[in-house]
Amino acid sequence: MHPDPTRDDIAALVAARTPIVVLETEDEADAVELVLRAASRPPGGRAGRPVFRWSVTDGLRRMDVDLGGAQLHNADPPALLRSIVDGVAPAVYVLLDLHPWFDDPVVVRLLKDAALRPMGLRSTLVLVSHALTLPPEVEHLAVRVPVSFPTPAERALIVDRTVAAWGNVTGLHPHVDPQARELLVQRLAGLSRSDVGRLAHGAIVDDGALTVRDVPVVERARFDALAADGVLSYEYATVAPADVVGLDRVVRWLLLRRPAMDGSAPHLDAPRGVLLLGVQGCGKSLAARAAASILGVPLLRLDLAGVHDKYVGESERRLRDALAAADALAPCVLWVDEIEKAVASSDSDGGSARRVLGTLLTWLADRGSRVFVAATANDISALPPELVRKGRFDELFFVDLPDEEARSGLLRLHAARRGLTLRDDETAHLVAASDGFSGAEVEQAVVAATYAAHAYGRALDAGTVLEELRATRPLAVVMSERVMALRAWAATRTVPAR
Repeated sequence: MHPDPTRDDIAALVAARTPIVVLETEDEADAVELVLRAASRPPGGRAGRPVFRWSVTDGLRRMDVDLGGAQLHNADPPALLRSIVDGVAPAVYVLLDLHPWFDDPVVVRLLKDAALRPMGLRSTLVLVSHALTLPPEVEHLAVRVPVSFPTPAERALIVDRTVAAWGNVTGLHPHVDPQARELLVQRLAGLSRSDVGRLAHGAIVDDGALTVRDVPVVERARFDALAADGVLSYEYATVAPADVVGLDRVVRWLLLRRPAMDGSAPHLDAPRGVLLLGVQGCGKSLAARAAASILGVPLLRLDLAGVHDKYVGESERRLRDALAAADALAPCVLWVDEIEKAVASSDSDGGSARRVLGTLLTWLADRGSRVFVAATANDISALPPELVRKGRFDELFFVDLPDEEARSGLLRLHAARRGLTLRDDETAHLVAASDGFSGAEVEQAVVAATYAAHAYGRALDAGTVLEELRATRPLAVVMSERVMALRAWAATRTVPAR
C-alpha cells in the first residue's frame, strides 16, 4: 500500500481533535472517501470515529456504517450545526458546500461554538468545496490540507479497473497495448482520481482498445481538465527556432539546457527560466514561444492579469491553482507575457497585486518541478526589485532593436513567406531604410506592401516594401526617450539577447 499524504494528514488532524479542516477540491467523492478512510480506519490501530456526510440536498448520513436513510431534518445548516454543538459523542462531519451560508451570522456563530467545544466533546468538521474562504471569526481555528494527486501506482490501478469494468459491461475482452498503458499512466499525472478514471474510460470506450493513438487525445483532454479557470491555457502552435531571427544568444542558451528538460540528461538540474526585457515588438514573445520547441516540451500560457478577482484571497487561490496545474503538467514551458502589468501595485487594487506577487515569488523560489518560466516585460520601471533579482530566473536577457544583420534576416524571412525573393542589393536598401525599426514593424511593412501591391494590381516587389518603410515612423523614434532609458538601464544589468 502506497502512502497517501492527504489521508495521513487528515488522520493526524482527526486524532488531534482539530476543530475545522478545509479541503479545496473539485473531486467531492474522492474527498469524502479520503476522510472516511482516514477517520474510520486510522493508522496505528487506534479506534475510528463515526463519519457523517452532509449536504443541503441530502441532509446528514452516517458513512462508516449503514444506518439506512439520511437525516433530512438536519438538512438546514443552522439545525445541523446546533445538533453538532449539542452532541455528546465526538465524530467527523464532512460538510459539502457549506460556504454559501457564511454570510449568516447565526451559522458563523454556531460554527465557532462547535470549534470551541471542550477537547473531550469536540468533533472535527471537514469543509469540502471547490473554493472556500472562511469567515475571519473561524479562520484561525481551521487547518487547510492540500489534496494530493494519485500516485503512478494508483493511476495504473484506476486504468486497469476502468478497462476491466468496460469489459464486464460489454462482455468483450479489450486489447491493451502495454506501452500505451504505461504512457497513459504517465500522461494522467496531476489529475484527480475521478478525472483519471473518466479519461481512461474515454480512451477505451471509443474502439474497445488502449493503443498509442489514444495517448495524444488523452493528453489534450488532460490539459483541458487542468485549465485552472481559464487562467492557464495550452498553446498548440509553437515557434520554430529558425523563426527567432537575431536572438542567437537566447537560442544557444536554450539549446544547452534542452537535455535537462527533455529527460535525456536527468542528472542535470532543470533550468528555472528567463526574463526577457526589451523594446516592444522586438521578439520577446516570439522567443518565449520558441523556448518550448527548443526545449522539446509543451507550452502553457499563464494569463497573470486574469487571476485578479474582486474578492479578497480569490486572486491568490486562482494563481495557486494555475501554478499547481503547471507543476502537474511538467515538464513544460510556462509563458508569462508582459508580467509587469499583473504585479505592478496601485492604490486602487486593495493590495491584490502585492499578494499575487508574493504567491508568485514563493512558487518561483520553492518549486521543484521541471517548469521553465519564460516571462517578458516591456517596462522595467514597473517591475518590483524582488522579481528581477538573480535567483528568480536563471538569466535576464535584453532584447534590443534588431541590428543590420537581424533586419536583413527578418526582411528576407517575411518577404519569402509572401512569395518575394529579395536580391542582395534590394535587401541592402531595405535594411538602410528600416534603421530603428523593431522586428514587428519590419514585418508589418512587408504586410502593408502586400496590401498595396494587391490594390494597385501589381506583384509584390522591393520597391513597394521600401515605400511602406519610408511611410512609417518607428516606435524608437516616437518614444525615443523611453527606449534610450531602457537601453541605459539594461546595459550593465542584463545579457544581450543578440
